[in-house]
Amino acid sequence: MIKLFDLIEQYKKFGKTIDKKVINILSSGNYILGKNVELFEENSKNYLNGKYTLSCNSGTDALVLSLRALGIKSGDEIITTPFSYFATSESISLVGAKPIFADINPHTFNINPKNIAKLVNKKTKAVLSVNLFGQACELDNINKIVKEHNIKHIEDCAQSFGATYNSKQTGTYGDMGCFSFFPTKNLGCFGDGGLVVVKSKKDYEILKKLRTHGGIRRNQHDLIGYNSRLDEIQAAILNIKLDYIESFIKKRKKIAEIYFKTIRNDKVRLPFTYKRSNHTFNQFTIRVKNRRKLELHLKKHNIPYGIYYSMPMYKYNAYKNNNYEPLPMVEKVSKECLSIPIYPELPIKHAMKISEVLNNYE
Repeated sequence: MIKLFDLIEQYKKFGKTIDKKVINILSSGNYILGKNVELFEENSKNYLNGKYTLSCNSGTDALVLSLRALGIKSGDEIITTPFSYFATSESISLVGAKPIFADINPHTFNINPKNIAKLVNKKTKAVLSVNLFGQACELDNINKIVKEHNIKHIEDCAQSFGATYNSKQTGTYGDMGCFSFFPTKNLGCFGDGGLVVVKSKKDYEILKKLRTHGGIRRNQHDLIGYNSRLDEIQAAILNIKLDYIESFIKKRKKIAEIYFKTIRNDKVRLPFTYKRSNHTFNQFTIRVKNRRKLELHLKKHNIPYGIYYSMPMYKYNAYKNNNYEPLPMVEKVSKECLSIPIYPELPIKHAMKISEVLNNYE
């Protein structure tokens, strides 16, 4: 049976090593902010070539903590993309700010810098970009805009661990880079987990306090913070899997290469890969004009699929009272996009079968 993602197969590769490590942690009695968390923060900093790294409970918390650390507050406006997981805009709303949506590039699905520039005003305090589906957005152009207007840049890298832009890791372009380790990500743990890459030591020190109820010492609370700590077990799992991240990415790209070579159907538009970016294919997202028809075709042949995302974020009920104007590119892409299976353990024969079914779509 073909699956959209198979976590069990990946567990089989590392199960014994992970089981042994987890048992050692359980018997140690040290479960929170211990040596495994410290090691993961150091290992991830070295891999990403970041200045400072701070782990936390989830990718969503990474975004919220970053916005708070940068002083974003009620009344501020943050420019972001309407084509992402809801956590991107939700994090802005959670700190009291207002998400301002810029339309996307219909080829990469990422936020279009030209549209960002049009939206900057006195209330704008930051741009929250998203490196969607494993491909970096135009990070150099976004940095030019934020520098010109003296505002901040936060990268949502939930789907782009290991992806690069001009040979530099995503998450290291902005003032903050926010990662998720949800199990289906390029680097995933066995639950929730997150990480923030930070350029400024001052911001890093604020983040450390925000992560643990506003203070770094017991009974000292300088800020109103959160309980957002990565636990020792998840950190240990991430340390083990981080050693294999390049192998994971290589296998994803191999599957993507098979799709690019074997899918030959004019009705199916394959992903665009930007020359400056190293696409890691957290998702392999295609476009078709009649998505419902393709869905029925895939279901008929038992091919699983995912739809990321079925509508722009401004259309969710949570924002129904905000009176956002529709944006043409994201309106079109959200009706046409569909993701097919891609993960390191996907059998080649399954990828070939998926291509065959897509080629037979009329």
